[in-house]
Amino acid sequence: MKNEQDTGVFDDIEAVVVNNDTDMNIPAEIADSVADIPDTYTVDGIMSVPIEVVVSVGKATPLVRDFLAMTRDSLLVLDSKIDDPVEIRVAGRTIARGELQEVPDQEGVLAVRLTEIVTRGDD
Repeated sequence: MKNEQDTGVFDDIEAVVVNNDTDMNIPAEIADSVADIPDTYTVDGIMSVPIEVVVSVGKATPLVRDFLAMTRDSLLVLDSKIDDPVEIRVAGRTIARGELQEVPDQEGVLAVRLTEIVTRGDD
């Protein structure tokens, strides 16, 4: 986290932010700087930041002319079947797989039941 303007204080602030330990003895010169850090930079703050999760149900590779000819009610045929697992992605990386389900007691609302967590080497 260093750049040309860093004074070395940021290394200590980063350690305080990552640890987020309210009982630790923080040097006064760092405590003043840490007090100015917005809540979104603390561990608790970061945990409340929303992330976009994309659920991929399949792919299609139509020809451009067929794609441009599509109108309302046209079908875009995917390379997957209705019972195939879907991929759950964050930041373009597959992190899990699952199956589509309707939310109980909420007719027509979709959810994904996770069936597999993808480890780094699996994707």
